[in-house]
Amino acid sequence: MAGLVNVNRSNPDVFYRYKMPKLLAKVEGKGNGIKTVIVNMIDVAKALYRPATYPTKYFGCELGAQTQFDIKHDRYIVNGSHNSEKLQELLDGFIRKFVLCPECENPETVYSVHAKSGIIYNSCQACGYAGKLDMTHKVTTFMLRNPPASPQEGAASKKKSVEKKDDGEEGSEENGTTTDDPVEVAEEIKAYNDDEVEWGEDTSEEAQQKRMLELSAAAADLALTVDLEKTPQERADLFFKFVKTKKAESGDSKLAPSYRAILSEAERLEMKDKAVLILAEVLLTADIVRDLNEHRNLFLSFTYENEKAQKYLMGAFEKLVGVEYHDQLIAKTAKILKALYDLDLVDEETFLEWGKKVSRKHVSKEIGQEIHSKAEPFLKWLKEAEEETEEEDSDDEEEGEEEVEVAFTHSEKVGLQEKPTTNGTSATTAAAANDVDDDDEIDLDDI
Repeated sequence: MAGLVNVNRSNPDVFYRYKMPKLLAKVEGKGNGIKTVIVNMIDVAKALYRPATYPTKYFGCELGAQTQFDIKHDRYIVNGSHNSEKLQELLDGFIRKFVLCPECENPETVYSVHAKSGIIYNSCQACGYAGKLDMTHKVTTFMLRNPPASPQEGAASKKKSVEKKDDGEEGSEENGTTTDDPVEVAEEIKAYNDDEVEWGEDTSEEAQQKRMLELSAAAADLALTVDLEKTPQERADLFFKFVKTKKAESGDSKLAPSYRAILSEAERLEMKDKAVLILAEVLLTADIVRDLNEHRNLFLSFTYENEKAQKYLMGAFEKLVGVEYHDQLIAKTAKILKALYDLDLVDEETFLEWGKKVSRKHVSKEIGQEIHSKAEPFLKWLKEAEEETEEEDSDDEEEGEEEVEVAFTHSEKVGLQEKPTTNGTSATTAAAANDVDDDDEIDLDDI
């Protein structure tokens, strides 16, 4: 389990009061698309009182790799494969250069960014040190362009920074340009040149309550990080309880306002693919078609262009039809599959792949065979629809290539001419005459 470590890891004192979460990294993708997601970058950045983009960009500079900031989803990414230990050591270098005071080695430092002069001043709240940062490192260029905001400037400074951007200014001590980073550094640090700032601890009741809320929030953030260390089953249980709670809170009202929170929780627990199994267990009943229509947007947020999630949804369908509500639903198998298709929750390719083989992953082989037998009318309809589409595409290509010619004659106008068929009628007319309905076509609405 990821615990807390000293901000200054060269200090072995177990009672050292400056702590931060141990950095967690996860490698995603393959080949040229491989990347490392720093799972708890937000938590680490909060402990350092720095925007999360700063250490992430520092990693990129040190590793010679590109970095990505998906601030909306709190994802901070370094291209390439890098393990947690390697990044933790790099973080130590960032802390030594840009967090610890050069005099007392405490991390109680704040920045004052002067973009026009290209200088970042550093001051220590613990010992009173004031000086310049070493501006030779590449990451300082990024810091100059994306300085933390001063708390006195607030929303007005953000508005001014947007206006200034039109003039080509990326940041200055006057306008206090801010980044979009969600870490609220401005609320935690003091303005460097504010003579009225008092560094003593505020002991008022309001201040004490505020500090308690901050501690509670920090504890909550740490708990979120710890959840990623749990087993897949434990995380599935957490997600199950979360969805059950959201459903209970909504009561008779719609669950839709909680859709975004449910998706975010699944992504946080890193189980977006399998989440549909739990959603189906909590939200789907014997009236499955109605339930799918009601919660379409929620399921779609998981299955859209996600083949794995679609396969798990097919597994949930098998459990509901074959086990949970067998007597009520087995005869309606084809109709339910058609609903999944019409609602765009499962793609045609996934259906056809599922129909090729009976799996024992979610239900017994006997039940799986029964479900596939009942699904045959839908699968047959799907295959015939696909074949008809392919034939139409082929006919269109042939018509375009064979039935139309460009005539260049002296007796006729230059243009597109239809070739006559052997009986004297045009090919288009003949095709229309032969366009008759197939009496054997399957009507799924009658199933």
